[in-house]
Order: sequence, then structure tokens, then C-alpha cells
Amino acid sequence: MQDTGDFNDRVSDAPSDNWVYRILPPWLWPYAQLARWDRPIGWQLLMWPCFWSATLAANAAIGEGLYSGSLLVSHLFLYFVGAVAMRGAGCTYNDLVDHEIDMEVARTRSRPLPSGRVTRARAKIFIGLQALVGLFVLLQFNWFTVFLGVLSLGIVALYPYAKRFTDWPQFYLGLAFSWGALMGWAGILGEISLASILLYAASVAWTIGYDTIYAHQDKEDDELIGVRSTARLFGDRTRQWLIGLYGLTLVLMFMAFALAGANLIAFLALLGAAGMFAWQIVRLDIDDAAQCLALFKSNNRVGLIIFFGLFVSLLFAIP
Repeated sequence: MQDTGDFNDRVSDAPSDNWVYRILPPWLWPYAQLARWDRPIGWQLLMWPCFWSATLAANAAIGEGLYSGSLLVSHLFLYFVGAVAMRGAGCTYNDLVDHEIDMEVARTRSRPLPSGRVTRARAKIFIGLQALVGLFVLLQFNWFTVFLGVLSLGIVALYPYAKRFTDWPQFYLGLAFSWGALMGWAGILGEISLASILLYAASVAWTIGYDTIYAHQDKEDDELIGVRSTARLFGDRTRQWLIGLYGLTLVLMFMAFALAGANLIAFLALLGAAGMFAWQIVRLDIDDAAQCLALFKSNNRVGLIIFFGLFVSLLFAIP
């Protein structure tokens, strides 16, 4: 096992003052890093499509006389727990697949597997433990939702390999990270509909946009080792692509909201999200890694704004 002194038991692209290092014992730090507990933005971005979909479905359920406030609240809690667990399992799996690549990239070289602080065998056990939490959460839903959840595993398994055979790995990430846009609706109404499919497509476009910004941090290393990404594909045209991707996100969400019967407040929240997207596009400097990371993380606020609009819309719609 490699000497870890140079890494100081931290990873280079996460804050050293995170709660992980204040609360957890040091022997757990590498596992927290594998699950990215010190970088919550990942589970947050995985969670928002679930929250949007469940709340949008609750808006639609009012019109059908099926609304249950307690059901919605319990589902939101389950999606939170599930997002943390499955994002952690997915990241651990991704690190296993990308072990050799991570050793060649400056930003990822200090992660637990390439730095030698966790063995591959222990990482696999850790995946299993996190997956068990995710399975427990999944089994709390109706059987149609359980079926949908199982279907997502194929996409999740494929994603880490996408950067090896396509310039669009962000599209595959979008397929996986946006699955909650179908799950949330199915959990409330026991089916999927055109509104949920449109919301899913919107989430995929959003994911491609924000992860392209994120991928610009690594484009030089990616080019050297042959890893493909939309950041490399779009290059200097990234701003124009973001206009198209974020614009498509907004149009598809507008259509989904309209079909589900959301009220004006939800659409006003979309205007707020549009403002955030415009700010990202104007500010973007694809050669400034620190700024790319900050703009990527700002998408958590986009997710919150959209959810807030849907939730308040729901409160006003309740008879």
C-alpha cells in the first residue's frame, strides 16, 4: 500500500474543513471520500429530479382527488436517504472502474483507491453496504416504482465506461442522474405519464449542461490520457451549447408543469431558474477550473428554486 503522507488523508478537490473530518473517526475518512460525503453536491443533484417529480405528481394528484400530504413528505425523506446512499454506491463503483485513470489525473490522484488508502476488496464491500440501504429505501415504494428502480441499474453500470467509447458521457450521466424524475411520479401515482417523461428529458438536458461545466476542470488531463467528454467536444463553443441545453431544459419543464396542472408560482420559479442559467452562461470561463467548479455547484440552487416553486404551488392548490 502506498504512503499516504503526501495526501494528508484528504482529497484535493474537496474542502478540508468538511464535517466528515470533524465528526467521523479517521479510519472512516477514506470511505466517506469514496461515497463523496465530503462533497454533497452530487447527492443534491441526484435528489432534485426526485423531489421535482414527486411534488409535480402531488400537484397532479390534487386534480384526481388522490393527494396525500403525509405520503409526499415520507417520499421526500426516502428520496433524500436514497440519493445519499446510491450516489455513494455509484461513486465507489465509478472509482473502481476508473482506478487507473484516476491515478493519471491531478485532481483525482489523491482519492482513496489511487492513493492506496482503501483496497479494491474493501471498496466492493462498501458498495454492497450502500446498495443495501438503497434497496431498503426502494422497497418502501409501490411495485411499479421498485421495477423502475431496478431498471436504472443498467444505466448506472454503463456510465463509468461511457467516457471510453463516446464523446457524450454526460448524456449517459444524465440518463442515470435524472431517473428520479420518473421515480417520483411513479411513487405517488403508480405510473409514468407524458409529464414525467418530459421532466425526465428536461433533467437529462440539465445534467449534460452542468456536467459539461464540471468536465472543463479536467480537459487537459483527459486529452492526454484519451478520456472523452462534452467539454472536449464542445470546446470554445461550450457557451452556445449551454444556451441550447439550458433552453431545452426550461421548455421541457414548462410543458411538464402545464400538463400536470401546476399553477403560476411553479412557472415563476422557472423564471428564477432561467436567471440562474443565464448567470452561469455569462460568467463561464472554461479555462478557470475554480470558477467551473463554483458554477457547477450553483446548480444546487437551481434545483432548490424549482422545487420551492412546485412545493409552494402545491400548497396553494390544496383545497
